[in-house]
Amino acid sequence: MSIIIPANTLAAGGFDVDNSLRINQGDSAYLHKTFGTSSDRKKWTYSFWIKKASQTDMGVIAQGADGNNKGLAYFNAAGDFVYFEAASGSVVFLIQTNDLYRDNSAWYHFVIRVDTTQGTAANRVRLYVNGTQITTFQNASYPDQNYQGEINKSDTRHDISGFNAFGENGYYFDGYMAEVVFTDGQSLAPTDFGEFDEDSNIWKPIKVSGLTFGTNGFYLDFKASGNLGNDANGGTDLTEVNLEATDQTTDTCTNNFMTLNRLIGTGTYTDNQVYSEGNTIVIPNSTDNYGTAFGTFGATRGKWYWEAQIIWNGTSNNANYPKQIGFMREDYAFNKSYLGQNDDQTWGVAFHDLSTDGWGLDHNGSFGAITGATTLADDKMLMFALDLDNGKFYMGYDGTFFTSGDPTSGATGTGAIATLDATDLSFTIIPALTNATDSTHYKMNFGNPAYAIASSNADGDGFGNFEFAVPSNYFSWCTKNLAEYG
Repeated sequence: MSIIIPANTLAAGGFDVDNSLRINQGDSAYLHKTFGTSSDRKKWTYSFWIKKASQTDMGVIAQGADGNNKGLAYFNAAGDFVYFEAASGSVVFLIQTNDLYRDNSAWYHFVIRVDTTQGTAANRVRLYVNGTQITTFQNASYPDQNYQGEINKSDTRHDISGFNAFGENGYYFDGYMAEVVFTDGQSLAPTDFGEFDEDSNIWKPIKVSGLTFGTNGFYLDFKASGNLGNDANGGTDLTEVNLEATDQTTDTCTNNFMTLNRLIGTGTYTDNQVYSEGNTIVIPNSTDNYGTAFGTFGATRGKWYWEAQIIWNGTSNNANYPKQIGFMREDYAFNKSYLGQNDDQTWGVAFHDLSTDGWGLDHNGSFGAITGATTLADDKMLMFALDLDNGKFYMGYDGTFFTSGDPTSGATGTGAIATLDATDLSFTIIPALTNATDSTHYKMNFGNPAYAIASSNADGDGFGNFEFAVPSNYFSWCTKNLAEYG
């Protein structure tokens, strides 16, 4: 089996998608709508952009009256994409890909195109990924000509995420969705939703607001944080279940933000961790089970800013403080319990139980207390500024950089808590963290937080959503910024 190379969001220019919907699988979240009128049950199109957050069974769309009469589009745990429909308990048609869609760091575009009036069986259900038609499947069977399916049937529930439409709760989507389009009465090609960039040949979205959506069609652009089921086409909105305003994000198929890379489970110090909220949070599955995670992007140059919210249970000893948070070189072997422990490839900042408790930096087996940094409280924010052009690292707490740090001081490095040497700077540098307990951890914000922000600050290019002001000429970890500065 092959692995599809996912849509790369570094393509410049053209239509920008502003928002996506983040669905956390553990929240049992979904959207649904029951069509009041039967419409064209032979011809329709679904188009959606997704960034998966895990390798589990997860639904994308579902519709049906009951368990015997239903249609499902989903990913299985292996990474295949499956779409099938059943009537009276028997499978009417099914397509299951050979290709595996396993990349949790990038966006994919899927188009399901149905037209059962076609004389050629294989043209009655067509699948496209990133603008290219999939023509070979590990399983493929097609409906009879002029078959009328469950989609567009009156009084039938249609769901986005999960299999709730017919009472089989579960298999919720896990990750991000953008530009979800359903057209009633039209079998549309992927070129109605996207195009190949003329310079990079990367598949990218185009504006779809000019499409004709039909009687039951809808367009979800997720721009209204207070109404994430809003039909931007003006039709009846979808009903939201277990979704909230913080599930609206700016991580999209035209500007992909860093998340934590959950595909690294290769040894003792990366396994047994629980990822959530679109891979912005990672927690060990038990107390004293150290685990290190790192971001999906890295850089060799430029100036980068990110934040993290502290989750702390108030227990005052090293075993229960949130563990190390910082960054690593790409050559780190994940052979130590935590960042900074006896290696020259990682830097980890943590709060320690000392004669005077406070924050300190671990690097290469050496711990150094950070002068004046003695405060820790639940829900407070940490700030990180990494200047790879000058090899300087700054960190702050609750709006103030430690040691009167000035990230804009360039080569002077005023108040920097670490300096990277020429060897360090020859490697890609990647944000990382180590957690130690299941009750203390960090919620990461690389510009796309899964928690409420009070003040909402963006970087100088207008990207990211941070609690505190981003230092001048520092940027959030997203593909638009990486293309320009990284």
